[in-house]
Amino acid sequence: MHETIVALATPPLKSALAIIRLSGDDCFEVVSKVFSHDLRNTTKRNVLVGHILKNDEIIDEVVLIAYVNPKSYTGENAVEIISHGSMLIVDEIIELLISSGARLALNGEFSSRAFLNGKIDLLQAEAIDDLINAKTHEAKKISLYSLKGETSNLVAPIKKEIADLLSQIEVNIDFPEYEDIEEVSRAQVILVAERIIDNVTKLIAEGKQGQIIKEGIKVAIIGKPNVGKSSLLNAMIGQEKAIVTNIPGTTRDIVEGEINLKGITLHILDTAGIREDSNEIEAIGIKKAKAASADADLVILVRDASQSDDDSFLALVKNKKHIIVYNKSDLAKDKKQNTLYISALNKDIDPLLKEITDTLSISQEAYDQPSLNNTRQLGLLGAIRESLYQAIEDAKDNQPIDLVSVNLLSAYNATLEILGEGNKNDISEEIFSRFCVGK
Repeated sequence: MHETIVALATPPLKSALAIIRLSGDDCFEVVSKVFSHDLRNTTKRNVLVGHILKNDEIIDEVVLIAYVNPKSYTGENAVEIISHGSMLIVDEIIELLISSGARLALNGEFSSRAFLNGKIDLLQAEAIDDLINAKTHEAKKISLYSLKGETSNLVAPIKKEIADLLSQIEVNIDFPEYEDIEEVSRAQVILVAERIIDNVTKLIAEGKQGQIIKEGIKVAIIGKPNVGKSSLLNAMIGQEKAIVTNIPGTTRDIVEGEINLKGITLHILDTAGIREDSNEIEAIGIKKAKAASADADLVILVRDASQSDDDSFLALVKNKKHIIVYNKSDLAKDKKQNTLYISALNKDIDPLLKEITDTLSISQEAYDQPSLNNTRQLGLLGAIRESLYQAIEDAKDNQPIDLVSVNLLSAYNATLEILGEGNKNDISEEIFSRFCVGK
């Protein structure tokens, strides 16, 4: 029996309305203790208008929606109470429900129950959190693919192919005396595994692009003092967030901004100018600047077009995806060929924005298709591919077929883990702890 849980499903702010959510086998009985209508004999979804009562005192007039299992989000009996949006009223209603037998829900517990009750798989569950946190239309669109189950459909064929191969091997091992059973050869394992690897490799490539669209990228702006890094940040985000002066060392800490560039969120970090001759406070900023560039997905190295080049910064970006841009183009005497010039002070940065888009190389297809696009999913795809590579090596080395199947089984288990079909309790504890309470 699942105990009844309760939580506020809308933000804890003053508003016109608030939604209080309950789920559990006895939630109709719990709510009936404080509601002006008796829900205990409810057999189908129902909408009621009534009062929340504390003894004979009216706490609020509410709209109540009752959902009968399994036709609810969680797969259990569930109730949503739509009250007025005063936090005083909300808190009083929740306190009443707790005193009537409910308990306060844990983070993500409603979605966790939906997952455990088979209403959604783990990919759909993760998509709920992604949808809540989406910052762009494109990120929302990708999350909706997963929520609708389309991303899960990418894994199903892989799961089936590996399962078919494993089942044939198992039959060969257990019933070798039956001549009409097709024997699985090492060549067949290699053929099937290579085909699956090609599919998985394609999914990984598409997933990495989807991850950029969904999560955005960290962009660090680095360079010498007074090359125009802060002016560039201000031009990119469209507001005067960073202080701009002619005094070297003005920026001494990380200044952050965020923009949406063609559906991709850029988390931009303006760093302190890096130079050897610096005071103690400035040195701290320089240390942070170097750390930010090391952690960034893309580094923009800004140079002053009116001064000679300083190649000492190339060591910071040589192993990073980076763009070298010359600022103060209006002051440049002789412009080089095949070189990127901008004027951050004059807001002439379109060439840089185009270069960022080109460097990221996100295909149009990535915006319009489901993908396995978070670190957990991509890591498990990598594990599937690695296990299949090992199975191929074992087959080529003429290992016994039952030993070859060990790595096939590892690949199969990784597909189960992607969907959350392995140990559900262990997985859900980690995933759903990241959700908000009312979800």
